[in-house]
Amino acid sequence: FFKGNMTDYEQDGEAAKEIARYLPYFPFKGIPRFYDIGGFLYEPTIFQKIVDIFVARYAEKQVDVIAGLDARGFVLGPPIALALKKPFIMMRKKGKMPNSVQSDRYKTEYGNREGLTVQRDKIHKGDRVLIIDDLVATGGTLSSAISLVKMMEGTVVECACVVELKMFINPTPESGLPSRSKLFEDLGHTDTPIWGLISEDVLTNEAKLDDAYVDDGEEH
Repeated sequence: FFKGNMTDYEQDGEAAKEIARYLPYFPFKGIPRFYDIGGFLYEPTIFQKIVDIFVARYAEKQVDVIAGLDARGFVLGPPIALALKKPFIMMRKKGKMPNSVQSDRYKTEYGNREGLTVQRDKIHKGDRVLIIDDLVATGGTLSSAISLVKMMEGTVVECACVVELKMFINPTPESGLPSRSKLFEDLGHTDTPIWGLISEDVLTNEAKLDDAYVDDGEEH
């Protein structure tokens, strides 16, 4: 598999800038910049590059299990897990899997959510879990996933996302934005690292919309 140097998976490095060209943003769900991973999924060489970068980052780290978050983490996680030859597990919304346990309710940029669930027999005491999702903004979904791993007495190696919106890490009170740092502090998750390949600083590809475009996004 891909054996790049450190610059290949530095945030906003040269590889990230290339990938960013295939991450258009749309006005969607009332959000001015909704980043659409369908752009790079449609380009096999770009999708493969993302998988290769993630694999290179975690090949030398001790990972026992890879967890993908509902739903786009289910697209990104399996090829990474297969390349690393590690088990893949799903962290799903409530009511979607049998024999599962649930974390507490959480907030996202879209509103309040029920806690995520994971099957009882998929994370064992002492397991080192890599959590994968497409994007981290307020950190609500990731915090729910971290809580699940801790409930099962596992350890989160890292939360890895293609996109990290840095504006939510530690915004000023005047901005009115929720603070991911404060959320993680309140939940006792400050020891859990988060890595994103691309930030909003290089995500400048505005989707070209025709006159018939309608923001028909629904909360999910």
